[in-house]
Amino acid sequence: MIGTANVAHAQADYPNQAIRVIVPFAPGGSTDIVARIVTKGMSEVLGQSMVIENKGGAGGAIGAAEAARAKPDGYTLSIATVSTLAVNPACRPNDLPYDPLKDFLPVSNFANLPNVIEVNPKFPAQNFKEFVQQLKANPGKYSYGSSGTCSVLHLFGEAFKLATGTDIVHVPYRGSGPAVTDAVGGQINAMFDNLPSSMAQIQAGNLRALAIAWPERLPALKDVPTLAEEGYPQLNSPAWYGLLAPKGTPPEIVAKLHAAAVEALKKPEIIAALEKQGATPSGNSPEEFAKEIKEQYDWAHDVVKKGNIKLE
Repeated sequence: MIGTANVAHAQADYPNQAIRVIVPFAPGGSTDIVARIVTKGMSEVLGQSMVIENKGGAGGAIGAAEAARAKPDGYTLSIATVSTLAVNPACRPNDLPYDPLKDFLPVSNFANLPNVIEVNPKFPAQNFKEFVQQLKANPGKYSYGSSGTCSVLHLFGEAFKLATGTDIVHVPYRGSGPAVTDAVGGQINAMFDNLPSSMAQIQAGNLRALAIAWPERLPALKDVPTLAEEGYPQLNSPAWYGLLAPKGTPPEIVAKLHAAAVEALKKPEIIAALEKQGATPSGNSPEEFAKEIKEQYDWAHDVVKKGNIKLE
C-alpha cells in the first residue's frame, strides 16, 4: 500500500524536476525548431524546465529507440515525426529497435507544417504544371534532393513520381540543410522539403516554390498553389511534430502534459513563433494524434511498397 501511495503522490506532484525531451534529429532543423518553441511554453505552464536533448542519426531511429526505452515516469519524453513513426517502420520493417505503434503514448500533435516542392530559379519551369511537363519530356535528366534515403522527404518525392508518372533522380543528403544549399547552388535541380528549412531561401528568391502540401494557400506564399489545387490531393498531407511519452506512463501524467501543450499552444507568442516558421499550432487530443500517426504509417508503407524503395 505504501508503494501505491508513493506512486499516486508522485503523479499528483508531477512535475517536480526538469523534464528531458529527446529530439531525434540534429539542432536547427524543423523538428528541433518546433520542439524548442512549444516546450518553452509548456515549461512556463508546468513550472519546470523542459530540456531539449538532440539525439540524431538513422533517420531519427537512434533517438526514438532511446525514448522508447525510457522510464515511463513523465521525465523523459520525445518528439514524434512522420520520419520516426511512419517512414522508418516502412523502410526498416525487420530491424527497427522500437515499435512506433506500441512503444509510445501520443500526447498531442504540437504543430502541422507545409511541405513544399521547389526548384532552382534557373530551372526551365515557372509553375508546377510546367515542372511536371518538363520532367515528363526529359525522364531521368533532372535531380531532386532529400534529407536522406528513406527519409520522409524522399518518400514525398517518390509519392510525387508515382502520382505524376515522372522520372526524376533522387540525391540523398545528410539532412535538409545541405540539400537546400545545393538546390540554391544548382548542384541539384529541385527539392522536396518541409517549408521552414527552405522559407528564407524562397523569400530571398534563391529558390522558386511551385506547390505546397497544405489545406489552403499560405498568406506568406499567396501565389503558390496547394497540391490539391494542382490536382494531386493524395500529395497534400502536411508534416507534423508532436509529443510522445513512453508506454506505461500513467494516464494522469499524460493528461497533465496534454493540458500544458494545449495551454502553451494558445499563447500569442508561441503562435507567432510557429507561424514565423510556416507552422500552424495543433494541440489535438491523444486519440486524434494517434489517428494521424496511423494514417501516415499506412501511407509510408504504401509508398515504399509501390516505389520498391529500399534502405541501402
